[in-house]
Amino acid sequence: MTEFLFLRHGRTAGNLRSNYVGGRTDEPLCPAGIEALRAARDACPERFAAQRLFVSPMLRCRETAALCFPHLTPTPVEEFRECDFGVFEGKNFQDLENDPRYRAWVEGNCAGPIPEGEHPDAFMARCRSAFAPLLEHPAPGRTALVVHGGTIMAILSAFARPERPYFDYHVSNGGGYLCTEENGLLRIVEQF
Repeated sequence: MTEFLFLRHGRTAGNLRSNYVGGRTDEPLCPAGIEALRAARDACPERFAAQRLFVSPMLRCRETAALCFPHLTPTPVEEFRECDFGVFEGKNFQDLENDPRYRAWVEGNCAGPIPEGEHPDAFMARCRSAFAPLLEHPAPGRTALVVHGGTIMAILSAFARPERPYFDYHVSNGGGYLCTEENGLLRIVEQF
């Protein structure tokens, strides 16, 4: 059997403030994020039994991987980096609520271009393209991916069945999905 474990990185200071923490903000986990990951690992150690580990190169993902999978050497995948939120990066809704560019983006279901950032379609395409070879040539056992919330949503909205929209796959920091590979697609076994 082939399994894929998708784990969103732990909380950062920016996550605590509900900031857009994307592909250009390389911040570490915050103390609360580290504590929550340790508690999750200790409460369910079997979840973190994997044979392979792929990570986003961002510090928060590498730190999460080291805490949750200390027995594995991670393989960084540049294309698993979070979306570049451009001028929205490092800001939250309160900071941006009067910015007409932000309001237009939100009113467009966050699907349009991000000023000075990455287009969501391009972001999803690069995440999916990087994951596709892992699914096309699945290795037996469990492969863990420690990545970003957006990366998980991009991959699952393309490869999981039954199909669901992108935002339906949102998970909190330290949360994720356990999936099995079936005929080149993913079947969700557990959301945590």
